[in-house]
Amino acid sequence: MSTLPTNTEIQPLCIVGPSDSGKTTFLESLIGHLSVVGQVGTIKSIHHDIEPDTPGKDTYRHRQAGAETVVGVTPSLSFQISTSGKADTEDEADMLDTVVSDLKTSGYQFILIEGFDSSSYPKYVLTDSNETDRSTYDIAPPVVGRASLDETNSKAVASAIIDGTLFR
Repeated sequence: MSTLPTNTEIQPLCIVGPSDSGKTTFLESLIGHLSVVGQVGTIKSIHHDIEPDTPGKDTYRHRQAGAETVVGVTPSLSFQISTSGKADTEDEADMLDTVVSDLKTSGYQFILIEGFDSSSYPKYVLTDSNETDRSTYDIAPPVVGRASLDETNSKAVASAIIDGTLFR
């Protein structure tokens, strides 16, 4: 695996594709390769509401009392929950840009995004392995790669992210 060139700003990369195409599995593998070289931050588009906090616990109660952002710090993890989501913005691309900017400001060298197929960020498209027409999944450009999970070499993709050739 290569090392991160100095003074290089890495592009965020969206991993997109239909349900069950292997996006999360591919991301897990990419994260494993990239985290050896630098800090990795991930963003996940979630299409339905979830409750990431535990009802009745202190951080949940803080949010229920009106806090717009709650940060929890444990001995081994920290987390932030904000009361704004995709439904609170007219343009989810603006929200994504803000989150990406926050991760860059925090010093992450690699930003991997699962979903957000209409964003302006480069995309690697995972297709269904049974799909014969690989162009059927309609996404916004730019597309930097397209293959099924079985055909994708995550180590090679990670190396291309690190040296910048994936985005050329």
